Amino acid sequence: MFGQIASFLIQTVLGLFAYLVLLRFLMQTCRAPFYNPLGRFVMALTDWAVRPMRRIVPGLGGLDLATLVLAWLVLVLKTLLLFALISGMASMGVALVLPLFETLRLLLHLVIFVAIVQCILSWVSPHNPFSGVFDALTRPFYGVFRRFIPPVGGIDLSPLFVIIAAQILLIVIDHVSRMALTAL
Repeated sequence: MFGQIASFLIQTVLGLFAYLVLLRFLMQTCRAPFYNPLGRFVMALTDWAVRPMRRIVPGLGGLDLATLVLAWLVLVLKTLLLFALISGMASMGVALVLPLFETLRLLLHLVIFVAIVQCILSWVSPHNPFSGVFDALTRPFYGVFRRFIPPVGGIDLSPLFVIIAAQILLIVIDHVSRMALTAL
C-alpha cells in the first residue's frame, strides 16, 4: 500500500513538474508571451530550477537547452526513484535512455493538448487572456500544414493534422523506445 502511494506521488509530482518545464521550453521556443496568467504560473513554478541549470547548460541556436535538459533530468530522477521503490536499481542505460523517450512523449502530449485547447478557445472564447498564448504555441505547428492544406469551407484543418502527426510520432517513439530498451 505504501509503495503504491509513494509510486503515485513520485509519478504525479515529478511528472507534472516535467510537463511544466517542457511547457516553458515550448513557450520559449514558440516565442509565446509570458506576461499572462499561464506564463507567470509556469515561470513561478520552474524558475528556481531553470536559472541554475542555465549556468551549466548553454543555449543552442535560440533553443533554451537548459529547460530541455532539466525536464530530462527530472524524468531520470523519476525513473531511478520508481525503480528503487519497485525492483531495486535500474541499469544506467535504462535510467538514461527511458527518460529521453519519455521527454519526447511528454512534449508531443503537450503539443496535442495545446492544439485541442487552442481549438476550443477559438470557438468558445476567442478573447480569453490565454488565447494569445495558445495561438503562439500552435502557430509554428499549424504553419507547417497551412502551407499545403487550405481551409475547407472556412474551417482550418491544420489542428487535426497536427494532432494526427503527433500521434504518429508517438507511435514511432514507442516502437523505437521498445527496440532501444531490448538492446539495453
